[in-house]
Amino acid sequence: MGATKKEWTREEVTVRILAGETLVVYNNQLLRIPQAWLNAHPGGSLAILHFVGRDASDEIDAYHCDQTIAKIKSYVIGTVETSAGVWEPLVPPIMTGWVRKLSYDGKPAWYNEATPLPPSNLSSEILLVKHDSYLLQNHGPTLSNLVPPPTTLSLKDQARHSAAYKALHNRIIDAGLYQTRYITGYGPEVARYLLLAASSAVAYSHGWLIISAVCLGLLWHQLVFTVHDLGHMGVTHDWTKDRLIAIILADFIGGLSVGWWVDPSIFKNHNVHHLVTNHPSHDPDIAHLPFLAVSTAFFNSLWSSYYKRTMVFNRVSAFLISLQHKLFYILLGFGRFNLYANAYGFLWRKAFDHRRARGGRWSWWLEVIGVFFFWCWFGAVLKGCGSWSKAITYLIVSHVVTSPLHVQIVLSHFSMSTEDLGPMESFPHRQLRTTTDVICPPLLSFLHGGLHLQVTHHLFPRLPRHNLREASVLVKEFAKEQGLVYAEFGFISGNGEVLSVLKGVADQARIVGMVADSEIREAIEKKAQ
Repeated sequence: MGATKKEWTREEVTVRILAGETLVVYNNQLLRIPQAWLNAHPGGSLAILHFVGRDASDEIDAYHCDQTIAKIKSYVIGTVETSAGVWEPLVPPIMTGWVRKLSYDGKPAWYNEATPLPPSNLSSEILLVKHDSYLLQNHGPTLSNLVPPPTTLSLKDQARHSAAYKALHNRIIDAGLYQTRYITGYGPEVARYLLLAASSAVAYSHGWLIISAVCLGLLWHQLVFTVHDLGHMGVTHDWTKDRLIAIILADFIGGLSVGWWVDPSIFKNHNVHHLVTNHPSHDPDIAHLPFLAVSTAFFNSLWSSYYKRTMVFNRVSAFLISLQHKLFYILLGFGRFNLYANAYGFLWRKAFDHRRARGGRWSWWLEVIGVFFFWCWFGAVLKGCGSWSKAITYLIVSHVVTSPLHVQIVLSHFSMSTEDLGPMESFPHRQLRTTTDVICPPLLSFLHGGLHLQVTHHLFPRLPRHNLREASVLVKEFAKEQGLVYAEFGFISGNGEVLSVLKGVADQARIVGMVADSEIREAIEKKAQ
């Protein structure tokens, strides 16, 4: 495609986007992303679509290695006209419910899958509900769809945060914090894994089934943290090597799917969460209706741009949400079974999906083999328990033991802001606003697998886990200098914050349910008259 000398105005970029082109700003250069790469992008198409018309410089630098960034030059079609060196962002079409799909003649056309709710008290917020029409549109988004709504944020301040973040990133690189600590970092991790595996096997051989199940559950719990590192290419920093190791740990030993977690097809998960953290319509990691809701915004039966479905809020949802603070730990106790459902659903759908990114074919087959292998050896373990009751007990205990992982994950975001401050918000401002750390002594940090330092992880997702604590010192300095809040709670107080948020939403759901019941009774009484 090659770079050109052309300088694109905001109006020209707008016209091209409305015509269906995928244009992203990177360091004041304009990138045109072809459909072929949009389909094959290892981070997923949504990771790009959420930044159409926006400056994605910080996100691109945070998520890609130098070798990948060097390849970006092939997509440059010119520079963009800025105001004092700052690009004024547009609203990506997907954030107002517009996507591109193949029409009946095989050509791409606009499709309005969802429509924005009327503005709330927060004028910058765009929340989506399902569009009534299922048909391809004979028109696409208009200029009004791309113009950002009013916001309380200052473009100048956000640009200042972004510039300071770039300087911080350079400090992280210069400090050598992208270098993996294989011996002092992962050495103890591997020793811990072997100890837990051996303990589980020895206990099982002696008939101490509960102890064996606990040790196996703890092994799974710890392995997920390393799989998380590998999914971010934070171990060897080589996609193929990290993916191979991840499949062995996640699929062969854990029975899960690392592909579901990071795959670039429509069903990917974690990358989207990192980019649109805590957005009710776009972040899959807070889309848990009918069981959990961290914001009353979900009472509007929002459309999920990730799941491509309506998150229905009805009487059943209202009832369950009204009890969510009481059911919270019970639901998380069985969280691993939900991971199975997501993983196997993904592998099944992927069998019929011909859009394969790098390594997509061999990694899918290896994952299928891995899951089959897992159920062979784990099935043999359950069969060897001696009876159905003992097998079921072993199954439940080993899986419930992994529940602290799910508690750890939600602590980092459930109590934080779910507001949408618009496309003007900078990457560091958004991550610090929606993410919190869990305070933990260094000696116990292995229990959290590095996830207790979520603020730093969200700002630098490729950073090796064992360097996060050192990097967090620099991030705290950055936050203080920029006047941003670096949130952190203790594990117990963090749980209290999450339960407080859940109870607040539960109380509102209870009121909604009472109002609905009252309206039904009135309707019945009128009909009886």
